[in-house]
Amino acid sequence: MNSAERDLRLELLNSLLTTPHRELEKVAEFHKLIIELDPIFYGHLAVWYQRNGDVRDHKEVFLGHLLTSNLEMHRDAGFILLQEFPPYQVARIIDFMKQQRGKVPRSARTAVRLYLEAREAKPEFFDRAALRGRKAMKHLYATLHIKPSNRADAILFKGKPPEGSLAFVMKQLAKAETPIEQATLIVEHKIPYTIAVGAVNQITPTVLVALINSMTPQEIINNLKSLKERGAMEHPEVKKLIDGKLEKAATSDRVSAFKANVAADAAQFDADTIAKLEKITNEQVKKRGQISKKTALLVDKSGSMEVALEVGKQVAALISGVTVADLYVYAFDTIAYPIKANGNELSHWEKAFQHIFPNGGTSIGAAVETMRLKKQVVEQFIIVTDEGDNSTPYFADAYEAYKRDLGVLPTVIIVRVGQWCDYVERQLKERQAPVETFTFAGDYYSLPNLVPLLSRPSRLELLIEILDIPLPTRKDKK
Repeated sequence: MNSAERDLRLELLNSLLTTPHRELEKVAEFHKLIIELDPIFYGHLAVWYQRNGDVRDHKEVFLGHLLTSNLEMHRDAGFILLQEFPPYQVARIIDFMKQQRGKVPRSARTAVRLYLEAREAKPEFFDRAALRGRKAMKHLYATLHIKPSNRADAILFKGKPPEGSLAFVMKQLAKAETPIEQATLIVEHKIPYTIAVGAVNQITPTVLVALINSMTPQEIINNLKSLKERGAMEHPEVKKLIDGKLEKAATSDRVSAFKANVAADAAQFDADTIAKLEKITNEQVKKRGQISKKTALLVDKSGSMEVALEVGKQVAALISGVTVADLYVYAFDTIAYPIKANGNELSHWEKAFQHIFPNGGTSIGAAVETMRLKKQVVEQFIIVTDEGDNSTPYFADAYEAYKRDLGVLPTVIIVRVGQWCDYVERQLKERQAPVETFTFAGDYYSLPNLVPLLSRPSRLELLIEILDIPLPTRKDKK
């Protein structure tokens, strides 16, 4: 493994920290490069990310490349993994393949055909897929010229759903005249919130209770602002139901680690609800792994570094709950400010950082020099900065003194923010210091992806773990 190839692998891991926001072409080129240079690693990484990653856009790009790969083992793995996606993502994967890869191989078409047939074979399964992803499913049948079953054709294309189908129930729901009738239909048929609110003229407490009972914890989080706007938080019985779902979300295996915090920021919730949302994030992040290395988080507070401070709070909240060794947090300009929180949740770190404002020059080494003098020994530095190190002590010099006097060789992880440069990285590489970089592009959803990267003793161990993930194989092939 030469250094150039290793850097490319790590750069791909770095790219997984960004969310393309439905602009898949922004990450497609780098995926294309890696699958050509190291197809074996790429295949294992695709499967690893499917199990460990949060960013749906990357999962779609991985599948698009696996399904169009020249390697049979890639196509087979993509064939199996595709079956796990909801219809709207399958449609996006097919469109990505057409637009960015220029082809949809026969095996991919077969995978979609079997995907649709598996849903047609189970009416309830099909009805729920069609209800949530009607447009996507119609697109899959049409764009790949797959003939729907008579029942699927009646529901999706003819607009004449058979009696007993969920689409037929939706017509009944729209005609229902009383909240009790509406609630009965919602409960009996478990109609999704986002679908029901469009069909019901007035959302009463009775209807809200029915809707919330049929929602998953993730759906509650996703629609919390909408529920609040419809008065759900003002009715004690309804609020109690929501609280119960949020309690379950903390331990659920199907909840996004950071969506809870995003939901908390989206509306003015009461302190109890915000605490529950923060608990969800903390518990979900813990599942990503524990950080067993003594760690220092250094946050740039120099002029114009508002983004570094915001990211620093978020990273502190993420890692403090999973770091079982010593954790030191400093904000720095040309001097270092020790930051201590009275807990592990974001609210605690918000309070700890509340009087830290961006101003002054930049001496990243100031925090390291402070730690050297205090004999605070760590095994890794996480630095949130744009790398504009323009005042003494410079980081590379302070790092050398720290390493020499305390007898350690800490890994340096730079989380790049803002209009970053690579000054500190270059200085460290010239001295052969272990340094990794991750670029934050404004995507707070992706920050939890840092945890599995930080929890391994080394980047090499993470690469080995990825390569040990087996690729799924097709059982229908002889």
